[in-house]
Amino acid sequence: MSETAQTPSEADPTGGARIVVGVDGSDHSVAALRQAARMAKLLDARVEAVTTWHYPVAMSPYTMTAEPSFEELARQTLDEALADAYDGEWPAGLTTVVKYGQPAQVLIDRSDGAEMLVVGSRGRGGFAGLLLGSVSSECAAHAKCPVLIVR
Repeated sequence: MSETAQTPSEADPTGGARIVVGVDGSDHSVAALRQAARMAKLLDARVEAVTTWHYPVAMSPYTMTAEPSFEELARQTLDEALADAYDGEWPAGLTTVVKYGQPAQVLIDRSDGAEMLVVGSRGRGGFAGLLLGSVSSECAAHAKCPVLIVR
C-alpha cells in the first residue's frame, strides 16, 4: 500500500502549483490527462497523475497470490495511459501517484491544496448511459479545489 512519485522528468522539489488528474485507463481519463497538461501550461502548474487500486470484495490481502499484484497492474495502467495521452512528450514536472484506496476519496484527499482536479466524466465501470460516473460526481461535490470534468 504505497504511494510513489515517479516521473519521466524531475518532480518540482518545491511543490508549487499542481493540477491533480484521476487516471483509470479509460478514454475519458486519457482525455483528462491531455486537458490537465493544457491547464498546467496556462496556470504554470505541474500535473500530478493519480491512479488507485484496491482489493476486490471477494479477495483480501491475505488470500492474494496473483502475479502481478493489483498495485503493479495499477502502475501499468497509469504508465499506458500516460503514453497514450502524451506520446513521450511529458508535461514539465509531471509526477505520478499510485495509491491504495477508493478512487473518489483518494482524489478528494489529493485535491487539498491543488489548483484544480481534472477527471473524466466516465470511467471503466458503471452504466454507460449515465452522463457522469460516481467518481466524477463525488469529486465535483466534495473536492477541495475547482473540478474540471472532461468528456
